[in-house]
Amino acid sequence: MTESSELTARQGLLLKLIVREHVESTVPVASRTLVEKYRLDFSPATVRNEMAALEELGYLAQPHTSAGRVPTEAGFRYFVARLMEEQSLPVAEQRRIAHQFHQARDRIEAWLPLAASVLAHSSGVASVVTAPRTMEPVYKHLELVLTHGRAVLLILVLQGGTVEQQMLALSEPLTQATLRDVADRLNQIFAGLHVSAIEARLGELPTLEADIGRLVISIMHNVEGTPSGEIYQHGLSDLLQEPEFTEGDAVSTSVVRVLEERSLLQAVLAETLTPAVGIGSVRVLIGGEGRWDELRACSIVLARYGVMNYATGALGVVGPIRMPYGRTISVVRFVANILGELVYETYQPGIHGISPEPED
Repeated sequence: MTESSELTARQGLLLKLIVREHVESTVPVASRTLVEKYRLDFSPATVRNEMAALEELGYLAQPHTSAGRVPTEAGFRYFVARLMEEQSLPVAEQRRIAHQFHQARDRIEAWLPLAASVLAHSSGVASVVTAPRTMEPVYKHLELVLTHGRAVLLILVLQGGTVEQQMLALSEPLTQATLRDVADRLNQIFAGLHVSAIEARLGELPTLEADIGRLVISIMHNVEGTPSGEIYQHGLSDLLQEPEFTEGDAVSTSVVRVLEERSLLQAVLAETLTPAVGIGSVRVLIGGEGRWDELRACSIVLARYGVMNYATGALGVVGPIRMPYGRTISVVRFVANILGELVYETYQPGIHGISPEPED
């Protein structure tokens, strides 16, 4: 029989309990442990017979003759697909996470590092977050900061979170108050516009504002069509403390490569989160799914966030196959929802409320 074989209700219950026990204990699970801990109304002998059947189906393995059983990759896949109950994060944890993002709400550059940190801390393994990719740059706002003499730092923020900086030299000295007024006028005129629309407005502007507008256009042209290569990671050291990754150098090297070799990580993200995968959808890769040899010892839980057709990114966690999938999926989905609302807010000025309502 194959991995897709349907289990009986009792076999499904036992597989679910074995996954739960193995995730918590990291060791093989014995039949007597299940009967005594969960007060099952059938005997250890019956449990052993069912465990043998599950092993025959490929869902369990017996590391040693006298040992209990552990779930196989197929067993974990069956569990995730058919037996898992996704857990809601405790309301207090949801509020704590939402509050962290609320504090960083006006600092676009802090969103992605914060998301990586929250994911790693809440899951106990390693996280990965990519910056949202914009289809076409759209102006959000700029700041002009007087540095010294006639030198000014132009800070341009585009919708989707891209921040560009460039120095410019004024033809004559101006005060910071004057520069602030110029920036305010340009923000009123350019907010929400693409390059072509900004170009069309240049003829209406005084010389200084038109010059700055042309510089903005140049910056936006450079950004246009360039997908974001920013990838934020957190928690690799914690991941390498998991038993699966302390047993052998080859396994540790493999998981480090997954997280640090950008081309491999981008390939995994691109193939897993195809354009057909919707916002907030979660995908689980267990053991590389036969496609990536480097992921043999890993599971990856990924989600897409953002605004479809405008700007989207990916986030998720990388951990051992022995992972608490119900909680991990809930963490990934919750953070994806918050980041998605932040990105959405950049396209819809005036819409507020970045944190999802706590789940019951």
